[in-house]
Amino acid sequence: MLESWRWFGPQDPVTLSDARQAGAHGVVTALHHIYDGRIWTPDDIAERMALVKKAGMTWSVCESIPVNSAIKRRDGEWRRTLDAWKQSLANLGKGGVPVVCYNFMPVVDWTRTNLMYPTEAGGFALRFDMIDFVAYDVFVLKRRAAEDSYAPDVIEAARQRLAQKSEHEILTTEKNIIAGLPGGEDSHTREKIRAEIATFDGVSADDMRANLIEFLKEVVPVAAENGVRLAIHPDDPPFSLFGLPRVVSTADDVQTILNAIDELANGITLCAGSYGSRTGNDVVGMAKRFAGRIHFAHLRNVTKEPDGSFIESEHLAGDVNMVSLISVLRAEERRREKEGHSDSVIPMRPDHGHLLIDDQKKTVNPGYSCIGRLKGLAELRGVIAAVDQLT
Repeated sequence: MLESWRWFGPQDPVTLSDARQAGAHGVVTALHHIYDGRIWTPDDIAERMALVKKAGMTWSVCESIPVNSAIKRRDGEWRRTLDAWKQSLANLGKGGVPVVCYNFMPVVDWTRTNLMYPTEAGGFALRFDMIDFVAYDVFVLKRRAAEDSYAPDVIEAARQRLAQKSEHEILTTEKNIIAGLPGGEDSHTREKIRAEIATFDGVSADDMRANLIEFLKEVVPVAAENGVRLAIHPDDPPFSLFGLPRVVSTADDVQTILNAIDELANGITLCAGSYGSRTGNDVVGMAKRFAGRIHFAHLRNVTKEPDGSFIESEHLAGDVNMVSLISVLRAEERRREKEGHSDSVIPMRPDHGHLLIDDQKKTVNPGYSCIGRLKGLAELRGVIAAVDQLT
């Protein structure tokens, strides 16, 4: 597997030198400063590629080209923004980037309610608390008809939770949910997110799924023509937020996506933590089922709770059996190599490491501090070596 590292560009407090010292060879990056639908030009891409090569590394995955909400709704300026997306994709392929990860989540990208949840060991983890989220949605944001999205006992638990919080705690939760986490397309104010959610009124899960398939019909041929493998990232968390449809959450969703455009260029990002945070998802089973279309892997872990809450675990802890998962991925790599595939090596990266040791004194992107990811990568590297030794 190609050990890779997410880097948010020159403004990232964790440098490429840090990533290289951690043992990574691949870089997962994007032109995060160009997020408004403009085309990523060949010069833009070449400039980023040059920085990566200068560090002695490879730009292994672009994560991500933002998919504008108009594309997801298929309204407004969807044609202009889709054409720009396709041109950026083509330019990435021509510029030597082999994999493009993207997502189709409406309004909010990956979402957590607590960015500083204390662990038993003294570090801090990311957490999604369902009751805190419901309390925000129903009683703070006051989304129209929000109560219809939740069971009465959950709403009552949320009411009681909110009553125990200070105004500062409420505002911190709001910021965590809507202000935008690293790699997300946008940040929102309370008024803006309420208005943006309303633009999806009447868009059902079937509508969203159909719009995704129409998107794939246009972008997969561009990817194939330019030597790019597309890898859709699952919803995170993989269930509805704010009553909005999310359609990349289950094994059935993945099967629908892959069947819609049955081409190698149309693949998936196997994010163990995202799929693993939904009860009923068998992540190892999904890896076996979709092995041939896995173009990228996020090897992180979560511990779920009965109400839908979860905490980001250490990489080798949590609900996903990481040893079994890596065994499946390494078997798929060996199959590809035996059959002479050019994409035999799957890029992977450690994801959402805990905030540890000296990083607790630094300003870092939530989930993307250096030491926690270094620890995770070292642990994953050890599992890979052990799996290979026993194969």
